[in-house]
Amino acid sequence: MKDVCVAAVQMVSSDCVADNLARAHALLKEAAAAGAQLALLPEYFAHLSDQGSYAVAETFPQNGNASPELHPIQHALQSWSAELNLWILAGAVPLLERPDGAYAEGKRSRSACLLYDDRGVLRARYDKMHLFDVEVEDAAGSYRESASIEPGDEIRVASSPWAEIGLSICFDLRFPELYRKLASAGAEVFVVPAAFTHTTGKAHWETLLRARAIENGSFVIAAGQGGQHSEKRRTWGHSMIIDPWGTILAQAEEGEAVITAQLSAATLAKVRQRMPLLSMRRIP
Repeated sequence: MKDVCVAAVQMVSSDCVADNLARAHALLKEAAAAGAQLALLPEYFAHLSDQGSYAVAETFPQNGNASPELHPIQHALQSWSAELNLWILAGAVPLLERPDGAYAEGKRSRSACLLYDDRGVLRARYDKMHLFDVEVEDAAGSYRESASIEPGDEIRVASSPWAEIGLSICFDLRFPELYRKLASAGAEVFVVPAAFTHTTGKAHWETLLRARAIENGSFVIAAGQGGQHSEKRRTWGHSMIIDPWGTILAQAEEGEAVITAQLSAATLAKVRQRMPLLSMRRIP
């Protein structure tokens, strides 16, 4: 690993793609101006609606070249990366196709975390594996992501100039076995783009994020949605950047925000040397 300045971008997205893209662009400019070399956008950054995102889902260009007409979200991400000289992790982009080009079944889309380098080249894609089908004591009452999203089935560790990055999305955070597999596959940094509800976030967000960092000796960058999106939907926010010892390096509250922190290679090496959890496992 090499030292790197990272940013977590917190948003309060709506069901208007154009408005959300404009806000994301402005916040990424702020991150780049603060010295960030890699920035994470939250889940549903381009579109957050009580009805899901199938209506704005895009095809996935197999040649990697997104067009402004067919792929406005992906084209924006490619353009911003090159414009800002910034590696961008796009929290979750709704895609009609699986990585192999086949369409998702049953009028559902895939929720994909996409990594673009500073030239606008797509470097990695991860499709959310664990879907939020739960009962929550809030205004919505229940959530059924599986009604509009098809789950992925492959973990993904992406290479960058600074670190190996384990990709995940929101509800994945509650499944520690995923992060152990990512760490075993070489991940030094985990990213968690999210839209935790206000109720579940208040109860579990910080605890889960710090646990994933501590138990794997890894950095965690977590970018959340944070505010009131509709009468039924309020998200927790409190985006965080956490070191391998579980120390919170930077944290937001609610509302739009950009937080940054320096990830230190020496810190990662020190923690993993003094407490080599990955090599001490007795259960595979």
